[in-house]
Amino acid sequence: MPSRRSLRVLASLWVVLAMLAGGASVWLWMASDAAWRAHLDRAYIAGLALYDSLENGSALPQGLSISQTRQAPVTPQGWRETLITLTGGGRPDLSRGDRLSVRIQSPDILYPAAGVESVGGGSQAAGLASVTRTLARFCSEPRLFVQQDTGPWFQVRGSPVWGCDAAPPDRRLLAGALLLGALALLLGWVAEVSAAFTAFAAALRNHRARNAALPVGGVEELRQTAEAVNAYVAQDRAALENRALVLSGVSHDLGTPATRLRLRSALIEDEALRARLEHDIDEMTTMIDGVLTYTRAEIGAEPFRRLSLTSLAEAVVADYQDVGLPVTLRRASPRPARAGTLFARSLTRPTAESHAILMRGQPTSLRRALSNLIDNALKYGREAVVLVDGDADEAWMTVTDRGSVLTQDDLARLTGAFQRGGNAGAATGVGLGLAIVSTIAAQHGGRLEFHRATEGLEARLVLARTWA
Repeated sequence: MPSRRSLRVLASLWVVLAMLAGGASVWLWMASDAAWRAHLDRAYIAGLALYDSLENGSALPQGLSISQTRQAPVTPQGWRETLITLTGGGRPDLSRGDRLSVRIQSPDILYPAAGVESVGGGSQAAGLASVTRTLARFCSEPRLFVQQDTGPWFQVRGSPVWGCDAAPPDRRLLAGALLLGALALLLGWVAEVSAAFTAFAAALRNHRARNAALPVGGVEELRQTAEAVNAYVAQDRAALENRALVLSGVSHDLGTPATRLRLRSALIEDEALRARLEHDIDEMTTMIDGVLTYTRAEIGAEPFRRLSLTSLAEAVVADYQDVGLPVTLRRASPRPARAGTLFARSLTRPTAESHAILMRGQPTSLRRALSNLIDNALKYGREAVVLVDGDADEAWMTVTDRGSVLTQDDLARLTGAFQRGGNAGAATGVGLGLAIVSTIAAQHGGRLEFHRATEGLEARLVLARTWA
């Protein structure tokens, strides 16, 4: 469930939780480590006391008992035995005094002789103490036998010293798990907050023509930001709709005076004056209609639906051809496709010549955009060649004219409102055609591009196939 708490409060809580978890983990680790050190030290001291008892007959330490065996110890079947010989010299060939033989029998462990510091030299007492300390390191129930030189064997029982029940609980693994768990929770929360901001940024970038409200959720700061952006978008959309309503009203109201002006201009006997007046009236109504169309394109209220861009272009081109205008539809070149199997070499084969480009879009807006590109091509380039193509992510409609001489500066400037090229001359228009096309392209997650063609200028309307 999304949290409504502030990011600052949640971050402070998580930092405190992480510090507490870290402190608890360190305390558990150090306490367990200290308990184990004390346990091993007790076993080491018990080994020293055991040697003193064997050597001088002193009392055994608490937890140890000793008994003489009648014969040499025999290793039970399936058990493991470790043999250690402790000497009293620096090396086995320089040993002084009696040797101390140690046998450790265990049902599941082969004890490491390397853990006994005085094997092959040093103090026998330290060596036997190292043996008992080694026994205490592992959880088992071993049998310990000792023999001084060629004397009898003695079995030493010391479960209270080195048995499993004598060992303290090892909580170091728990401490590590607690620390890793707290770290995983902290990183998970950070990832969740980061994902919420990333999703918000993606929704903001992919905003569908100001129609869809941004998702409101996550921490309080993100929620407030989404609500503020939604309020701004709603206000901006309301302003656009109000502007379109005003322009629509003005266009409607100007219709009656424009009609009266046309009727009165028909009474003017001077043909040149009458023609200039009618031209001014047409330019005025065209300008109002263009501004109204541009505003409606900005609003983008038309719903998105699945359509065939190829069929749409065919219908628009057919409308121009019906009135005898030089507009043609060129088929896209087939792309080679590689086909093969696991056991056969892949071959390059051409795809089918005809293919439908399917996408989600606003049909009326796309027809208007293509019509504007074709009108510009006919107005300034004498003819228009339309091509529809696409790939997995994008689709595009290309309109190529013949003979346009626009510069790069003109191409960069013409997508703005009320901008006309240097080759406009006496052609009618108010400079909103390409601005409308660029707006429609942006509403479909695309762009309007211009490229130099062999005989003229190529205008490409690029659209995202799954924009809405």
